[in-house]
Amino acid sequence: MILVTGATGLVGSYLVLHLAEKGLNTTAIYRNEKAIQKTKDLFIMYNKAHLLAHITWVSADLNDIPSLEIAFENIEYVYHCAAKISFDPRDEEQIRKVNIEGTANIVNFCLAKNVKKLCYVSSIAALGDLPVNKTITDEETDWNPEKPHSDYAISKYGAEMEIWRGQQEGLHIVIVNPGVILGAIPKSWNREEGSFKIISKVAGGLNYYTLGTTGFVGVNDVVTCMTQLMEGINEGERYILVSVNLSYQALTTLIADKLQVARPKKLATKWMTEMAWRWDWIATNVFFQQRKLTKAIAKSLHTNDVYSNTKITNELNYRFEPVEGVVERIADAF
Repeated sequence: MILVTGATGLVGSYLVLHLAEKGLNTTAIYRNEKAIQKTKDLFIMYNKAHLLAHITWVSADLNDIPSLEIAFENIEYVYHCAAKISFDPRDEEQIRKVNIEGTANIVNFCLAKNVKKLCYVSSIAALGDLPVNKTITDEETDWNPEKPHSDYAISKYGAEMEIWRGQQEGLHIVIVNPGVILGAIPKSWNREEGSFKIISKVAGGLNYYTLGTTGFVGVNDVVTCMTQLMEGINEGERYILVSVNLSYQALTTLIADKLQVARPKKLATKWMTEMAWRWDWIATNVFFQQRKLTKAIAKSLHTNDVYSNTKITNELNYRFEPVEGVVERIADAF
């Protein structure tokens, strides 16, 4: 039996759909029973509601040992997709508890239950820091603890350390580091969460763009690579999953064109975003509004990060879907 954590999130829900299409049964963890409907709606969106029978839902929490004991019954393979995603400094304690301690618990159960293989969904945020003589980040780039990182990045790096600890204790593992994950979602999902917030802002009339660059990947590519790595001989390795490195200007322009709305036309300079995150901090702490723009996010909007996908494309002979097709499906669903 296959266990999937985070089965009500973007990657987890697409993963259980992908596995069900292959005729495989999964045990899927959920924390909030209402969230199960999100995954059901995804199956319905793709006219695959009949495949929901392949999923056995189990209520469990990454930090609740008794519930994990039940979830791990008869489990042979584990896909660990669950994580707390936030760039708000106020969430630091919860981020570390879920992402690091929760992952440690998953690793411990995998070892105790003699799980055959574990796939962990990390992030490009957990990759290393480029030295001055390099311009492209790959799987061998070293993490520099002396450089500033967001709490989320630190938590994902810490979680990876737990995965490597599991390998040292005999667990067969593989890690994937996706870029910003893009995927179509049902209308019932929250469009202000994750990468879909970019789509919502463009649809609502985004005026400004930035010139920073990062890696993007479609969710179908992510789950396909994960299953191929789990079913193959690959183990004890990490793999960057990035389809293309794009500027935020290029991405928002593409989204606007697919949605048939106006493109962002004004350049947001670095000083403008620095002022914006400071005003957002004031609004959050004085007027108790939800954090919208943090210092870390503002900085990333102007950083030119480029990621190599050579390792995964060579080892799996894999070809990523062009981002244009991914965005077109997102626009259709929107």
